[in-house]
Formats: sequence, C-alpha cells, structure tokens
Amino acid sequence: MTDLDPAQEPAIPAALAEARASIDNLDAALVHLLAERFKITRRVGRIKADAGLPPADPAREVEQVTRLRQLAVESELDPEFAEKFITFIVREVVRHHEQIRGADWVAG
Repeated sequence: MTDLDPAQEPAIPAALAEARASIDNLDAALVHLLAERFKITRRVGRIKADAGLPPADPAREVEQVTRLRQLAVESELDPEFAEKFITFIVREVVRHHEQIRGADWVAG
C-alpha cells in the first residue's frame, strides 16, 4: 500500500494486472495443496505414533530432498530453493508428528 491518493497512483498496465492475477491464483492453489499435504502428513503422524515409530525419518527425508531437487532441475527451478522449501515443510511435519505423539522434545 502507498500513501498516495489513488487518483494520483500510476495506472497499472493490463499485462501486469493479468500477471498478478495469475500469481494470486497460483498462490491460492499452493495454499490449498499445502493444506491437503498437511492433512495427509497428520494421518502419517497418527500411524507412526500408533506403531511406535519416531516422528522423523531421516532416510525418507534424504530421498525426498534428492527427488525434489531433481524435479526442480527438470522444471527449471533452482534446486537449492526446492531443497530449502522441502526442508522447511519437513521440519513443520516433524513438529506436528511430535505433537501427535505427545513428545516434549524437538528434533534439531
């Protein structure tokens, strides 16, 4: 937001407005996809807790990072960004799994 009077703000080119609308749609899709992913990972957390398995699975995490880095390369996305993104998500998933299990420790 700016402090300018809306009448004084420069007009937004139609192409920019269209691109921003597309970004907004993609952002909404990402949020919905993440919500769906976390619904499934909560189910995984309950399954792990019931089976007495630890909240984190380092071998699976390595597989996921490797797989997503390759997908990023194939999609012309920076693989470092993809790794940071999945690492952030996995940290949150593990935190949820710890809560589900009732653990009072946090993985480092």
